[in-house]
Amino acid sequence: MNLKTALTKAGWLVFITAILVIGAVWLYERLVGSGGGQAKVAVQSTSSVSSLPDLLASPAMELYQVDIARMNLLCAQGLPGAKDLDVNGCVAVLEQMASRVQSETERNHYRFERNPTEFENSEDFYKMVIMAVMLAEDFQVKYAPNKIVMVADARMDDGFFADAHDVFLHGLLGTNRQGTCSSLPVLQVAVGRRLGYPLKLVTTKGHLFVRWEDAKERFNVEAAGNGVNRFPDDYYRHWPLEVSEAEVQAEGYLKSLTPAEELAVFMSIRGMCWRDSKQYVKSAECFQTASRLAPGCQSYRAMLTDL
Repeated sequence: MNLKTALTKAGWLVFITAILVIGAVWLYERLVGSGGGQAKVAVQSTSSVSSLPDLLASPAMELYQVDIARMNLLCAQGLPGAKDLDVNGCVAVLEQMASRVQSETERNHYRFERNPTEFENSEDFYKMVIMAVMLAEDFQVKYAPNKIVMVADARMDDGFFADAHDVFLHGLLGTNRQGTCSSLPVLQVAVGRRLGYPLKLVTTKGHLFVRWEDAKERFNVEAAGNGVNRFPDDYYRHWPLEVSEAEVQAEGYLKSLTPAEELAVFMSIRGMCWRDSKQYVKSAECFQTASRLAPGCQSYRAMLTDL
């Protein structure tokens, strides 16, 4: 190879490297952002899955590429209370919510800088507070009044899952914007992930909650009721119901869910909706799928056996 050829090849290597660097910087800025340390709205889903059968046929690793909102909405399709569900329309509303939360998080960042103790000296908790306030005040998201009951008084036949609007994401993205602890944490995770927040769904007995978890910080967020609170894992061993260590191990409580386990939760909620509608065969099919997706959760198998 002569000197001229070597220099030409070296020039192309420099050019290609520069393009890769520019691309990496652009992607970082898009996903993470700069001003005030706030994340930019990012497209989370790279999957084109558009139906529940396609979703359920996806390998576990491919579920990491599926938007949790789309996953939840597909699990609601066809249920009582979801007859006119528009998945793409709901996703568009989520994008608007995320964009609004982003701008307000950046605009109010001075509050954290001026008084970090107001947010427990955690910028990440500040982000979650702003998001919860925005969803409640600007978008009028709230807990469905007719579903506010003491968990201790809950019964299998109390009709809690009779209307998919109350327990799936579309009920929080339509006109009334009401939901329960089956859907409110999913909304927070769906919006937060669009902002690049490392949010997870977590289960305890009779309840779903949100966890912020990355290499820097890990904390639980409870925003399904009044206000926003951080609670340790031990809190959810006693609320909303007492949970034994044996139950924690048998059900996989208090651990961050994988996408397959998130889908299992949504399929179990779908199963409960069918059960409340006395569609027992359809309900059993849902719990069979949930058991396949999350074999470590004993209650799915127990419900399947009962059905």
